[in-house]
Amino acid sequence: MVTNSRILNLEPEGYSPKARAVLERLGQVDDGPMNRAELLDRICEYDVMIVRLGHRIDAQVMEAAQRLKTIVTATTGLNHIDMNEAQGRGITVLSLQGERAFLDNIHATAEHTWALLLALLRKLPQAHRHVLSGGWDRDRFKGSELHGRILGIIGLGRLGTKVAGYGAAFGMRVMGYESNRAHPMLANVEHMNLDQVLSQSDVISLHVNYFPENHAMISRKDLSRMKPGAVLINTSRGELVDESALLKALESGRLGGAALDVLCGEYAGWEASEGLLEYARKHDNLILTPHVGGCTFDSMEMTEVFMAEKLIRHLKRET
Repeated sequence: MVTNSRILNLEPEGYSPKARAVLERLGQVDDGPMNRAELLDRICEYDVMIVRLGHRIDAQVMEAAQRLKTIVTATTGLNHIDMNEAQGRGITVLSLQGERAFLDNIHATAEHTWALLLALLRKLPQAHRHVLSGGWDRDRFKGSELHGRILGIIGLGRLGTKVAGYGAAFGMRVMGYESNRAHPMLANVEHMNLDQVLSQSDVISLHVNYFPENHAMISRKDLSRMKPGAVLINTSRGELVDESALLKALESGRLGGAALDVLCGEYAGWEASEGLLEYARKHDNLILTPHVGGCTFDSMEMTEVFMAEKLIRHLKRET
């Protein structure tokens, strides 16, 4: 067994005790949290760093991390880590990307996607606040039904496939677009090109991994092709959507609404998303949640244990 590694668990709040027990088989485990200055000061002490999504692990951090050999992140998206810098410095990044057999048992983000959609169309946050303030006027909160509507899914991987199943269960007609031509056809999905999905769907749900080449793949042009009054759900990555164009589509009434679990500003600085934040403060047709799609007790324990065991296997191979 590989031992004597120094491991920094940078965001330990709620971290699984089972996963921590696995990590302690490798050596000393120190817990954060740390702010940016503390991280830059202390990262030089560690061989392994475990991160979630609360820090940007960029060239500055890696420059300070003289001993660092491995970064562990229990995520599928990796835009919180400078992957080119890590590769250039010989730092291995272990993640959930490509772990399809394991991830097929993780449902949290797909379920949150559906929760956002229902909350948006049935005006649940507003109705809740209304009751807490002493009201009981149901006519103020007439919503829209999903049955018989068209659900358009962009990205038919693991999450897109799960959401397609939810749509079918709700009696929706499901259309999907998948850029990978080798991807298997799904029996409950009408496979269309992107223009058809955008122009015909009442609901668009985005399930695409972020890479620099698909930055702002949902552009002003794409938003203008969406059916008037349609709604957009994004639980993937904020950078996939042109947020300034989305804001204008909401302001103009072209889109009926949006529900977003991810924003560009969570990594690029909040000024990048300030327009959407300000709009959401004053309008009820935009729901924002703080990247909680995968944040359930069940999913986080499962992924943390899985990643701790993956780290053990990696270090065994290295030695």
